[in-house]
Amino acid sequence: MLPVTRRRFLSENAMGFGSLALAWLMQQDLARAAPKLLPKDARSYDLKPKQPHFPPQATAMISLFQHGGPSHVDLTDPKPELTRLSGTDYPGDVEYSFVNNASKSLLGSPFKFARHGECGTEISELLPHLAGIVDDVCLIRSMHTGANGHEVSIRYFHGGIPGVLGRPTLGSWLVYGLGTECQDLPAYMVLSDPGGHPVDGVTNWSNGFMPPLFQGTVLRPREPRILNLDAPPHLRGTLQEQNLSFLQELNARHLAEHPGEADLEARIASYELAAAMQTAARDALDIAQETKATQELYGLDNPETQEYGTRCLIARRLVERGVRFVQLFHSGQPWDTHSGIRTALPAICKRTDRPAAALVTDLKQRGLLESTIVHWGGEIGRLPVTQNQGDPANAGRDHNGQGFSIWMAGGGFKGGMTYGETDEFGHRAVTNVLTPNHIQATLMHQFGLDYSQLRYLHSGREQEITAGRESRVVSELLA
Repeated sequence: MLPVTRRRFLSENAMGFGSLALAWLMQQDLARAAPKLLPKDARSYDLKPKQPHFPPQATAMISLFQHGGPSHVDLTDPKPELTRLSGTDYPGDVEYSFVNNASKSLLGSPFKFARHGECGTEISELLPHLAGIVDDVCLIRSMHTGANGHEVSIRYFHGGIPGVLGRPTLGSWLVYGLGTECQDLPAYMVLSDPGGHPVDGVTNWSNGFMPPLFQGTVLRPREPRILNLDAPPHLRGTLQEQNLSFLQELNARHLAEHPGEADLEARIASYELAAAMQTAARDALDIAQETKATQELYGLDNPETQEYGTRCLIARRLVERGVRFVQLFHSGQPWDTHSGIRTALPAICKRTDRPAAALVTDLKQRGLLESTIVHWGGEIGRLPVTQNQGDPANAGRDHNGQGFSIWMAGGGFKGGMTYGETDEFGHRAVTNVLTPNHIQATLMHQFGLDYSQLRYLHSGREQEITAGRESRVVSELLA
């Protein structure tokens, strides 16, 4: 009979650790096996809590990423001149993605805007729930990636360089720099859509050139969100205890054969973590504990908002328990409204507006908004000209990375403010232009990290989240 290795034993006898716990353990295995690339005085490859560079305002973040490019001129950036000149030709040059379907005919928004809150920020009728929390929102209307493509801009937002694969995402940088106070749940968690992965797939939560310990841990999009959380009946009780004892023996044998390669106490601690995760994960995902009023706040009583609302509520429960970074993604790119904008845009707004606003409201009610950043936005916006000329009911908008909107709430961002402007048609950012690098630098600052000093040595070069590109902390956004 062939000798039993630890990895083979784990793969064949999970003993109820559950897929989430097992993935966590294997990530730690790979992290310990990774070469030590950092200088001796640099941070270690673990998730133990680490001191920030200076006192932080935020300790957690929830990113509601809106793949496809929400149309800012129809949602958050009203343009009276665009409405007035609708149907006439745009007077300047337009940067198209799909030239064959392009036109220069301006398309005024078919949706009405109104002022809301004490701040008086104008918001579209498609986002009535955002309008209700606008005094807590920092709305940025001058985002710019300089590229119209989805993947190139997604990678810019997540990894710091337009279009470049193989870089750690923001969540990876945060848990690398700060670790986590919560040792019984993953520090970086991804709540995916039942319909499948977003555009650019797993790249959205990649650890890049960092050890796998720092990648996002993906929860299943439907119940059960963690498979095999309990041991199978035939492995419970005495048999499970015997299996654990045998695994401990394998660990001891491995350590004796490879002295200095691993710390047995760390290995034992890992399995204690797995056991803790069985309880902690079950508790965090059990939204039945929430009151009826809270569930209704997130729209769990409405088929249109139930799925996204459930994930927003789980995100709040995760950060409440100490998870550092949580991301919610959509299947594909539902905001990519090349056609049928009069029906497609209201549909995705109905799915997401109420849950997103509920998340901010709920965090605020619980005293968590001050230390939790909520981010909402996509990788690009949409053009002010129409696409798919012909039947007006089928009109849409092409990609626009030259100017668009995102918003932040909590974590020290100023509420009730707008920042930056696009031109009179909403095509290009013209005032206080910001790139994803500016947002990354500012977010890191709110977590108590100097973005230019948090570095990782890769291929002989010290890397930082903005990759040395022009950036700054945008203090104007901060309270």
